[in-house]
Parts: sequence; structure tokens; C-alpha cells
Amino acid sequence: MKQDMAAEMDVFEVLKHLPHRYPFLLVDKVLSCDPGKCLSALKNVTINEPFFQGHFPDRPVMPGVLILEALAQATGILGVLSMDQAPPEDAMYFFVGIDNARFKHPVGPGDQIRLDVELKKVRRNIWVFHGKASVDGRVVASAELMCTHRRVEDMRS
Repeated sequence: MKQDMAAEMDVFEVLKHLPHRYPFLLVDKVLSCDPGKCLSALKNVTINEPFFQGHFPDRPVMPGVLILEALAQATGILGVLSMDQAPPEDAMYFFVGIDNARFKHPVGPGDQIRLDVELKKVRRNIWVFHGKASVDGRVVASAELMCTHRRVEDMRS
């Protein structure tokens, strides 16, 4: 399944590469992808996001953990596009760890988050990425993300 530089992906193409659906799909568009190396994507933040009802009603702020989840979803797309073959139908891509998470600025309604992820290494089925989220060129969050893909059946044991 490893491809050369991938073209833009609209949300319908993104849906083919991630199991997430509304309200938990946090990647709206892929801008570019160099399989095995890096991916850039967008998340459009609207006032209609369900988390803004409680976080916070008078001053809506996107929870930092959801910014990290958006980065993890971007790594999922990069991971799938970087494999030499398509993952098995019964496999899922999981976020398994995070290091050095930093939150620099709040994100709110009307912001467009650019998600940039870079594959650093793969060791024993653990993929390590550096992720950076920015709004208008200003870094809002960054982290080292670890992910893996596993067969759903193997998760129960």
C-alpha cells in the first residue's frame, strides 16, 4: 500500500483511511503526504463541536487531549499510507503512548488547526512520530506520539 507522494485527500478519502466517525473524526482534510516520512492535514474547529458545551460555555476552548487525538489520527493516515501492504481488515491503528506533550496556546471556534506529523522510527510494531499542531503559523501543541496496529481479536487477551 506504500505510495509515492500522496495528493490532497478530502474528508471522504480520509474516511477510507480512519475508522473514526462524527463526532470523533478530527481530521477534515489531508494537504500532503510523503509516505514513510510526513503528512500535513487540517482540522476545522467550529462552535458546533460537542465539547464546547462544557469546555467552556462562556469561553470555548478545545481540550488539549483532543488536539493530541487529532495528531494521532493524522499519524494513523500516515501509518496506513506508509505500509508496504494494506493492514488486515480486522486490524485497527491505536494511539499507545505520548511523550513531551506541550500546549502553547488555546484553540477555539473559527480556528483551523494544521496538523504536521513526521515518522521518526518503527521498532517492533511501535511507530514513533513527532507531531505539531499550529493555528495561523503559531504552534499550539506538540508531542511525540507512539502508535501501533493490532488485530481486534488480539486486543481481548
